[in-house]
Amino acid sequence: MNGKRKNWIRRAVLVLLGMILGVNVYLTNARTIVGNRMPMPFGMGAAVVLSGSMEPTLSRGDLIFVRQADRAQLGDIVVYQSGGTLIVHRVVAACDGGLVTQGDANNAPDQSITTDQLKGVVVFSIPAIGTALGLLKTPAGTLAVLALAFALVELSFRRERAADEQNLQAVKEEIRRLKEQLGEHDEP
Repeated sequence: MNGKRKNWIRRAVLVLLGMILGVNVYLTNARTIVGNRMPMPFGMGAAVVLSGSMEPTLSRGDLIFVRQADRAQLGDIVVYQSGGTLIVHRVVAACDGGLVTQGDANNAPDQSITTDQLKGVVVFSIPAIGTALGLLKTPAGTLAVLALAFALVELSFRRERAADEQNLQAVKEEIRRLKEQLGEHDEP
């Protein structure tokens, strides 16, 4: 692998690490300081489904992507905040200035919600990946990713250093060989 490609890979790993760390810091601050359980920096957010109330459509551990919205239509799967909890349910009716939602696996509808509680509409989901990604959001998961990235970068540096050392030894050996050859030709 040539030097330019190695440098590019190192930079990509460092940028990825910076992004992961930056997003985690942003999300943590948004949740703790502002009290926003689902920050949506560019009008999109992601969350992990924590219960089975939307079975079989959404299962526990699914990663959902949510588009920020201030209204929803009948049949939309929405995310809303109730107190400090995010709820993912389907809109089953509209009422005076609000919505009535219900989990697909639930027998009864929820209490109506206001549009102020609405975070957005679920756009798509990726089954089961949310559990693994949820681990990355923990301090231990973040540290593990950082440690892994550091180890990969360090391993790359060590391999490069070993290759440089091997090349240096080959050059020294060639110089020694050439000196010996010159020494043989100088004698009468």
